[in-house]
Amino acid sequence: MAFDGFTLKAVIQELNSCLINGKITKIYQPLPEEIILGIYCGRTNYALSLNVSVLYSLHLTTTSKPNPLHAPNFCMLLRKHLIGFKVKNISMPGLERIAIIELEGYNELNDLVTYKLIVELMGKHSNIILVNQNNNIIDSLKHFTTFSGSLRNIVPNMPYEFPELNKLDINSSNIGLEQVYSSSLLECFSNYFSGTSKTLLNYSISQLELNNEFNFENFKHLLSYLQDLLIKIQTQQIDCIYFEKDYVLIPTSEINNDLKVNFFLDDYYSQKEQEEEFTQYRNSLLTFISKKLKKIAKKSDEVNQKIQECSKMDKYKLYGELLTNNLYRLNNTHASSIILENYYQQNEPIKIPIDVTLSPSDNAKKYFKKYHKLKNTISIVTIQKEELEKEIDYLESIVYELQIAKNIAELDHIYQEMEDNNLFSRRTPVKQGSKAFQVKNRQKRKLLDKKQSDFLSYQIDGFTVLVGKNNQENDYLTLKVAKENDIWFHVKDIQGSHVILVVNQKEPSQETINKIAAITAYYSKAKQSSNVPVDYTLAKYVKKPSKAKPGMVTYINYQTVNVQPSKII
Repeated sequence: MAFDGFTLKAVIQELNSCLINGKITKIYQPLPEEIILGIYCGRTNYALSLNVSVLYSLHLTTTSKPNPLHAPNFCMLLRKHLIGFKVKNISMPGLERIAIIELEGYNELNDLVTYKLIVELMGKHSNIILVNQNNNIIDSLKHFTTFSGSLRNIVPNMPYEFPELNKLDINSSNIGLEQVYSSSLLECFSNYFSGTSKTLLNYSISQLELNNEFNFENFKHLLSYLQDLLIKIQTQQIDCIYFEKDYVLIPTSEINNDLKVNFFLDDYYSQKEQEEEFTQYRNSLLTFISKKLKKIAKKSDEVNQKIQECSKMDKYKLYGELLTNNLYRLNNTHASSIILENYYQQNEPIKIPIDVTLSPSDNAKKYFKKYHKLKNTISIVTIQKEELEKEIDYLESIVYELQIAKNIAELDHIYQEMEDNNLFSRRTPVKQGSKAFQVKNRQKRKLLDKKQSDFLSYQIDGFTVLVGKNNQENDYLTLKVAKENDIWFHVKDIQGSHVILVVNQKEPSQETINKIAAITAYYSKAKQSSNVPVDYTLAKYVKKPSKAKPGMVTYINYQTVNVQPSKII
């Protein structure tokens, strides 16, 4: 991320233009590593986000986040000490990623006191620390000690010490090349100067049309550019732009008075948080389904093994019959096996194992007993095999849904489907209260409340084509939305979306059928294949069996066409 010292400097410059003498009215902690300060200043309410997670940042925000019912301990401590306090100044030491928010107000004894809220944005060591006027730590969001490998003690009642600042300032005078000699220009500035990020350096080098070679001319040009950028930040003549999936500050000729940098960062990090939450949410569900599939696969192996054992039942029946029909020849035998003629195979000799501890008739009964036991077993395990195959097919359809999901709302629908179908035990599949599974507080939309606009929709050759995005949508689309003469499409024997061609009493050409079949193939697990069979039939021939899982249907009177997947034609 490009939240470097230059970015923090620009953010603080804007904050000092709008928050000074503002009063803290609210404090809440929407996420474990984020504090939001509500500040009222100049008849305007601001929300200042202090985020010390992996996506560490500090900026004003307009993004609405849920306020937990029970505030964490550190949040309660901040409320106790800081509600009603005024912001006197916001600063940073040099270009280090440390923001110091100086606050002033009256304590419980009505004495005027000052506090510092120090926000350290330093990767995994990022922290929010409340310090009193004697420079002692009141408390911090995270506690670090030298015993745990930290270079400082960040615990209550200890003096606050700044981290060791051992890099050069961009504005330092008399910087000699021998001090910063490096293998490349990029390595030179990232290793020896504070406040720079590789994203900013790459952008600056490209703008100056320099190569990455370390020499005096390149060094002087880049240093001058960064010093000028710092001056522009102090006069608020800067803007933020996207660069290489990240962002950088750029100088402008106009003075920025509308908090451009803060709200650019708000949009950027809000999007990043949503992407991270989406990824965590989806991965948690995929992990859960994967574990469930492994368990079912193990059961399936056991069932297949039993079926393999049952394949011997006819042999045991034959042994029993042959022994029964030849009892008169076995009265005096004490051998462990006997060879008899198999009258089912033109009297070919067959060797039958004998239990010498049992009589010949008891041996025959033993084989008949094995036969009947396996006969009963095969009827049971055959049903079990069918049920397991259906369960595997359904779980794989969930995996497909998760793979094509585009946003958290779609994941919520899948989660709700899984919950409705009792895939979860009493324990939640992931840690209680995790960000990925805060769906209980979201409004649950029922299947029958869905509108046609929820489906993907295409216009092909004058026809409307609807595509379901998950099993519940597939069911509703096929069984509720589609009319009996509309045409239903699905990839043959592979997980995928149900697709409906709305005919409206018109007759589609075979070319149109092929186009829609290609779309159907695209919205399936076979989208990477080059030749995909797609079945299609009238919607009236598609039925949902009793107690079938969501998205599972049967159909008749269908035709098949082979196509190459295509999103739209």
